[in-house]
Amino acid sequence: MKKVLGIICVCAALSTSAQKMLDEHDKRYTYMNTITVKELKEQLFVLAADDFEGRETSKPGQKKAAAYLESYYESLGLKKGSMTGVQQQSFPLRKRKLTSTILTVNGKNYESSKDIFSLDGEGLEGTKTFSRIVFAGYGITQGRYNDYAGLDVKDALVVVMDGEPKTKKGKSLISGDTEQLSDWSYDPGLKVALAQENGAKAIVVIRRDYATFLPRVKFWLESEKMELIEDMDVVSASGIPLIFTNEKSANEWLNVDLVKVTGIGKKKKIKSKNIATVNASVSLNVNVTDEIVSSENVLAFIEGSDATLKNEIVVISAHYDHIGIVNGEINNGADDDGSGTVSAMEIGEAFIQAKKEGNGPKRSVLILHVSGEEKGLFGSDYYTRHPVYPLENTVCDLNIDMIGRLDEAHKDNEKYVYLIGSDRLSMDLHNISEEVNKQTSNLSLDYTFNAEDDPNQFYYRSDHYNFAKNNIPVIFYFSGVHEDYHKPGDDPEKILYDKMCSIAQLVFSTAWELANQPERIKLKN
Repeated sequence: MKKVLGIICVCAALSTSAQKMLDEHDKRYTYMNTITVKELKEQLFVLAADDFEGRETSKPGQKKAAAYLESYYESLGLKKGSMTGVQQQSFPLRKRKLTSTILTVNGKNYESSKDIFSLDGEGLEGTKTFSRIVFAGYGITQGRYNDYAGLDVKDALVVVMDGEPKTKKGKSLISGDTEQLSDWSYDPGLKVALAQENGAKAIVVIRRDYATFLPRVKFWLESEKMELIEDMDVVSASGIPLIFTNEKSANEWLNVDLVKVTGIGKKKKIKSKNIATVNASVSLNVNVTDEIVSSENVLAFIEGSDATLKNEIVVISAHYDHIGIVNGEINNGADDDGSGTVSAMEIGEAFIQAKKEGNGPKRSVLILHVSGEEKGLFGSDYYTRHPVYPLENTVCDLNIDMIGRLDEAHKDNEKYVYLIGSDRLSMDLHNISEEVNKQTSNLSLDYTFNAEDDPNQFYYRSDHYNFAKNNIPVIFYFSGVHEDYHKPGDDPEKILYDKMCSIAQLVFSTAWELANQPERIKLKN
């Protein structure tokens, strides 16, 4: 009888244990399934609407989006302005825009975005005058090749050709190769530095593809540049102005036909000494606007239920800013990164519901909506420099950026997601991610962009990187670039909501596992 009772007791204990495990298993599925296509779609049609004017960093639309996110979490029961609720983290930015560049040669004006264009240089604004224009070939000195030999360019405006010298058969005189050109052809900064080293006050590079090149870079040249402010220092010029122009304008300044006189395309070396110096009355005027603005991160904190583990934090991040209005058209950024933003919102709601029902995560979860990503990862940079919750307590960052569309490589299969960074700092994180995917979404996990030699270098291009560089394990969830990337066509009607929902559920399930397992994931040795 005792033996029978013992067997019964053991079976009962095993049954109770199995039931407990099943309950824990069911919890994840129960709350994962609260993330639905319907709710993701409803939220995205709000945030990616014209009312938010493209959510450009520091602009009214971005601030309106921040207020919307804060009110959303407040409506779910998080206390506004609280360390254990929802709050905004403001950060300062310096906004700078090159407004005009005018080069005047012998009384004739050559205007920016038409005859010339320039690159903004810190501290280089103002007016500079020149009495000489010096043509210096390709503006290269390397080995036995020297375009500056015998030239006096001190205080002059130096004019050089783009590219590098080649033989008639196309062999570079610098690299010695027909196929591979040297860095002089790709990095104008090298020519700038050499001109400055020789005493020039400014440099003009003649681009023979000027007509096609200008439209490609015009938006970037005319856009505002931002930088994160930590300590404002007095800025002084460290370089010289760089200007690009076409052959027609340069011919007018030098009063020659460059092709005929220099022998470009016919000679191994440009005969620069034929037209080395022209005396002229030249002025260069560069104008910029410079102001201090602010932007905001929105933090929603779900405190853990375990007295010991709640000090450890799993971060789920997504940037909610986009590029705003360009050429009068609103860029709504439904995929970039409205898809990540609303996914993070719904993941946050799932954790909040679990906590309300007494099933909250053991570790704390921080939903981190950052701004300034499009300008230079500024929001996540500021947070990791000024963490509201200690970085040493941060378990990992799961970052979601563009998960609602297909790229060319997966045009026939939407059940995929690129994972970047999962194994860079912690194999524990990678293994958990793989196992959770098998148990839940069962997506094809593509690690193409995780390769350290991948030319896109996406590992460094979204907000997870600011955590990774602080030795915090990360996963970047991404679906790739598509034809509407940074264009007005990135609208909510084009989002694949089933795909987005599957990825959001995978992120939630991975975060659930990380927040509830007994041991914190470990870093690689």
